[in-house]
Amino acid sequence: MRIAIGNDHHGIELKKLVIKLLTEVGHSYQDFGCYTEEAVDYPDIAVKVAEAVARGEFDRGILICGTGIGMCIAANKVKGIRAAQCYNAFTAMRARQHNDAQICCLSAEEGKVRLQAILEKFLTTDFEGGRHIPRINKIKESRLSWRAKRYAPRNNGLRRASSS
Repeated sequence: MRIAIGNDHHGIELKKLVIKLLTEVGHSYQDFGCYTEEAVDYPDIAVKVAEAVARGEFDRGILICGTGIGMCIAANKVKGIRAAQCYNAFTAMRARQHNDAQICCLSAEEGKVRLQAILEKFLTTDFEGGRHIPRINKIKESRLSWRAKRYAPRNNGLRRASSS
């Protein structure tokens, strides 16, 4: 499996362990940075990884920042990407089974304790399909198109001016 990896300055040490675990089981990877502890803007790296995965250059992606939250939010801005913050093996498994997530976002601050189990589940679990496909299709649609149809206010939310 081809894996795109990216991290901010908080994630350098955890990335080293991720790379070690990936290579031990035979996955290839490309490191999109960062490479030093000098502060960087995590959205720049998240978007690079997410765009590479969205283009099909990689099968999956792994993003690491302090909490995993910022990388996850940024990656999900890229059309066609479903990134999930995975903080244990169960969330990693469900991210794949139910959401067909392509990118696993990790917290550097949570440490290394659960890392091997998280990666194993994320990289080996298949999407279940079935009842989850319509939900994924809603995610794939324009962000507002399905919500606009369902929740559109009458008269575009405008009120008539009262005549006094």
